Amino acid sequence: MDPTGEAVPQIAPDTCTPLAEVLLFFLFLRSNPDQIDLLRDGVRRYLQLPTDQTVLILHAKVAQKSYGNEKRFFCPPPCVYLTGPGWKLKDLGESSFHVYGYMGLDSTVSSRVESQKLNFEEQPDSKEFGCAKALYISDSDKRKHFQLVLKLFFSNGQEIGTFHSKLIKVISKTSQKKQSLKNTDLCISSGSKVSLFNRLRSQTVSTRYLSVEGGAFIASAKQWAAFTLHLADECCSRGEFPLREGYIRYGSVVQLICTTTGVTLPPLIIRKVMKQYAMLDVDEPISQLHKCAFQFQGSKGMYLCLSTEKVIQFQASPCPKEANRELLNDGSCWTIIGTETVEYTFCDSLACIQDPVSPVPLIITLELTGGGDVAMLEVQGDYFHANLKVWFGDVEAETMYRNPKSLVCVVPDVSAFSSDWKWLRYPITVPLLLIRNDGLIYSSSFTFTYTPEQSFIPGQPVLPKMTPDSDSLLDSIHQEFTRTNFHLFMQS
Repeated sequence: MDPTGEAVPQIAPDTCTPLAEVLLFFLFLRSNPDQIDLLRDGVRRYLQLPTDQTVLILHAKVAQKSYGNEKRFFCPPPCVYLTGPGWKLKDLGESSFHVYGYMGLDSTVSSRVESQKLNFEEQPDSKEFGCAKALYISDSDKRKHFQLVLKLFFSNGQEIGTFHSKLIKVISKTSQKKQSLKNTDLCISSGSKVSLFNRLRSQTVSTRYLSVEGGAFIASAKQWAAFTLHLADECCSRGEFPLREGYIRYGSVVQLICTTTGVTLPPLIIRKVMKQYAMLDVDEPISQLHKCAFQFQGSKGMYLCLSTEKVIQFQASPCPKEANRELLNDGSCWTIIGTETVEYTFCDSLACIQDPVSPVPLIITLELTGGGDVAMLEVQGDYFHANLKVWFGDVEAETMYRNPKSLVCVVPDVSAFSSDWKWLRYPITVPLLLIRNDGLIYSSSFTFTYTPEQSFIPGQPVLPKMTPDSDSLLDSIHQEFTRTNFHLFMQS
């Protein structure tokens, strides 16, 4: 039913709805003008001063299975960051709004007892940080993939919501065989995110993760950073680093860029490690959980190394009998693993939300069809439901729910954003939002741009000469303006 209580027609999910049927559907949708105006004022205030709350989950792409009574805890451990000013507004000295959570596996076998409680600590950058260090998957779980499930609560017991990680692949052990590009789900590609950790003398308690703090690289026993690993040309320098596509192979020149701070290391040559030796003549693809070393490009045997919590350069020793090997120390031997990041953002400033904020919808792609007065936008993603509306800035769009991965809406007329639309000769860009029927806002990184078909030509008058039928002329200009000139953008 729509907000006025009228029944609306149901369209079967996963069917290809003709444009005419979609338009007929929207004829049934009506809203209370007073409520819309009140909500629009609230959305306008939100756009001027966003008070978002973001839940950021970082985790590895693969997890080693535990056998018998052993517990191979996930490494690096799944981490959760709470960011955004909305959390601070909740926690104004009231203990009832302090956040805690539980993280576990999405298995019917797992119980709440097996989930790990997360107590969040405030970081110097005002983020709240929690880490699940004792999670593992046993051999009794026969799945090849699983997800992590995070449940967040306020201290007064009110549930915030349930949040899922991306899929994690289960592996039995690290593959020591030469990797083939046929098994691409274990290979590491250029542009993907990785984590690096080091264990002195293979002891779990001595694990250190490559991280960034205060703009400098450190080896942390508590927090790890995700790095974008890029292939680069062999003749590159630190200042100019042309990036390449493809899978990472040993012997390649790479660059590590911190995904959070943007801090980068100089160009490095990635080497395979076998029994504490760097192998200089190996060029096979790199696999998950491989041991590797990073030689500074242009140096003679200088490698990225940790010393307690510092990251330093280590001079490797050449092997007299085998010129294709260099002897490393423990601190220069790193384990590499792919990582994933999933981010959920919401804002409850427009209403007193009693229900959990989940499922939090995630927009993945946009697809525009039609033009003029019948321009339609399909929003594709995950976790959609029938109580969502698409908003273009502070303008609500007529929205139809198709299935959990698809919403379809009518593109609002450009006149909704400017009273002088008839004279526009410049683009208008508005953010795309999803708003739940109780006023909960889900922001996104996507925007929508209205673009005039023709720009000004120097020396020509701004407006055409008006004729007696100028209104019809302006209408035709507007039709041409909106017919094809919509642009979809995603801001990083």
